[in-house]
Amino acid sequence: MEPISAPSRERLLDALRFDANGLIAAIAQQHDTGEVLMLAWMDRAAVEESLATGRAVYYSRSRKALWRKGETSGQTQRLIDLRMDCDGDAVLLLVDQAGVACHTGRRSCFSWALRDGELTSIAPVLADPKALYGQ
Repeated sequence: MEPISAPSRERLLDALRFDANGLIAAIAQQHDTGEVLMLAWMDRAAVEESLATGRAVYYSRSRKALWRKGETSGQTQRLIDLRMDCDGDAVLLLVDQAGVACHTGRRSCFSWALRDGELTSIAPVLADPKALYGQ
């Protein structure tokens, strides 16, 4: 995705309906496979920076700061497209994920499901979280 011009970014930002905390739900999806990678939150600055740079930027509610995906782990998301839902209260980021998306070292955060009545991991750990985040 080419960086979006400032006037175009403003048009999209003005159409979004951020919640009372100034946030909007953001779903990241692998652009070529349709795999849902994660759900995160964005504030106005995160949406604007993502559109301006072509890299996924989120808002960390725990750190109360912008979270530039992959800044410390190297597991980046190149933004292919950013889409708004019909109500303007959620966005879909079509991305090209480098490495894993989940902090558990799995490709997707959606890697748990009920199997035989038990909550079970349905995806392997592909990267050691300690190596990614220095924990």
